[in-house]
Amino acid sequence: MKINEDFAAVHAYLCADGYVIKNPERQKKKYYCIGFRNTHLILLKDFQERFERVFGVKPHLIEGQRCRIGSRKIYEMLTEKFGSFYSWEWRMPKLNQKLSRIWLRAYFDCEGWVTCKSHQNRMIGVDCVNELGIKQVQDTLKELGIESKVKKRNTRNIFSLFIFGKDNLIKFSEKVGFLSPLKMERLSNVLKDFVNYRWIFPEVESEKRLFVTNLIKERAKLKRDSWITRIISKEEKNLLKLNRELKNLFGVESKVSKRINGLGTVYYELNINKKEEVRKLINNDLFNQEEREKWLKLRN
Repeated sequence: MKINEDFAAVHAYLCADGYVIKNPERQKKKYYCIGFRNTHLILLKDFQERFERVFGVKPHLIEGQRCRIGSRKIYEMLTEKFGSFYSWEWRMPKLNQKLSRIWLRAYFDCEGWVTCKSHQNRMIGVDCVNELGIKQVQDTLKELGIESKVKKRNTRNIFSLFIFGKDNLIKFSEKVGFLSPLKMERLSNVLKDFVNYRWIFPEVESEKRLFVTNLIKERAKLKRDSWITRIISKEEKNLLKLNRELKNLFGVESKVSKRINGLGTVYYELNINKKEEVRKLINNDLFNQEEREKWLKLRN
């Protein structure tokens, strides 16, 4: 049996929401059944079409319920080469990266879920009773550059795999994704929820000047009872670029330093320490009204 894109998806569907079964030997009447249960028509049709291309027969589809076919020949082909498809026994076949991505897509379309709690909890997850199987999934994701964590539930024999972090979620979207429109929309919302902390400076000088002006007015703060002015960012590159543009556009000297707060979080701070340099901000109308009034009080 050739393992191609269609079979990779069919195999994952059967491991996730499928069954490859026969009735007990003691029963006189024998039956062999291969099926896939799911409520989403798009997944049922994908299974049906791919199965037909692999085995040359079309499973019967009941919309919103399942797709199934009875065949001893196909049952034996599947089980002799790939073993059991029961929830706690299935194993991923050996696949190249291209086929692994298709297998993972079908599996996560069935078993995966997407959470987007804005700026707090953004992840893809999957629950599984099959410890070896889910660890194979984790290893395959890692081969694609996608890091994940697997944890066992405290009260039940269930293993949960979690994918989180912007880079990992972007890679999942690009390399695996979902066929389910609902899950793909949820993943899109997750990615949109991440804040882009990198400042994009315009190339045209007039636009750059306006950008820097608005940036200073929005972010520049005088330290308490002092003319020293600071701007904070999580990205050092933001402040290094601002440091250069302040000098080039307005002749303002500044310094960028690394800081660590009481929780151990690293951030960066641009400081304008000299009174004459801060005065240049005032003269170029770079302070907002609140900071300008603070400056005037200090001067008096």
